[in-house]
Amino acid sequence: MELAYFSGAFRLREREVGGAGVILRFARVRPARRGRFQPLKSQEITPALLDRTIRALKRWQYDIVGIDEACRRAVTMPERRRFACLTFDGATKDIVTHAYPVLVRHGVPFTLYLPTAFPDGVGVAWWLALEDIIARESRINLVIDGRDRHFVVSSLSDKYELFDFLSGWLRKLPPSELSYAVNDLGRRYSVDAAQLSRSASFDWADLAKLAADPNVTFGCATVNYPALSSLKAAAALREMAMGKAVAESALRRPIKHFAYPFGDRDAFARPDVVMAEETGFASAVSTISGVVEAQGRTNLHALPRIAWDGRVRSLRIMRVLLSGVMFARVRPTRSASIQSGI
Repeated sequence: MELAYFSGAFRLREREVGGAGVILRFARVRPARRGRFQPLKSQEITPALLDRTIRALKRWQYDIVGIDEACRRAVTMPERRRFACLTFDGATKDIVTHAYPVLVRHGVPFTLYLPTAFPDGVGVAWWLALEDIIARESRINLVIDGRDRHFVVSSLSDKYELFDFLSGWLRKLPPSELSYAVNDLGRRYSVDAAQLSRSASFDWADLAKLAADPNVTFGCATVNYPALSSLKAAAALREMAMGKAVAESALRRPIKHFAYPFGDRDAFARPDVVMAEETGFASAVSTISGVVEAQGRTNLHALPRIAWDGRVRSLRIMRVLLSGVMFARVRPTRSASIQSGI
């Protein structure tokens, strides 16, 4: 991508493959932390990098738009300038404390996708508990598929490998088994996952502050943020519908947009895309990597997003990604096979 940037090759195809625009996905926004073990760093950016990104988008002459306008441009004729839509997943307090001041300073619209159990103080961000346990321990024992498993994590690479393995396993568990596994880990290693989640999440008072800003659009990301592929179809539909209903009741506005928790590639092998439409959502975003096409060539209920890796600071790489040249062969359309990452 560095070669594509310095050679200018990406500009030659940008008009052909760049589509109508891009949707950017961010999660946590907070100052850089010290510490060697940071398995979730790829999902974090600093406020300074967010500021640089918005400045760059303006310099590159992108129209920074909300999700409603992004959806409109996805079904109309291409416009002269491409758009960039800023979206934030999760319910972390740092979006209010660190991201929001940057966004206000620039006066740009953005979309926040809520898993509604977290502002209520009952959501469990098990990935934070898992990070805390692996960071502190050198030996970890737990029950997996009915068997006691023992892991020695004396080196940093061992810790990263175990985090990847266990987070992948936990994501696939149905809710009852996930709750048991998280509680089991908490008891064994004296970690209160619920308290960790409450301290990291914003509450409805934080959201009331955002709700007063016309530049903020709220979307839904279910109630408890489960991987939808771990649920039966009826339970997945209930998570979507209840999340929408709770958010609409609390925020007193229609909630028209949805985000699939974790991206969840397996959900697209099921009717979850259809469920999102049937639940009344005008759009649903994934973690499919790609650009948004114009003239209805992109499924509004499987919208691609570019998830920025917080370990990468180069805006040159971002510029190439936004051009669409890296996704030219796998454009997400209604007829394309859908693939996504987390």
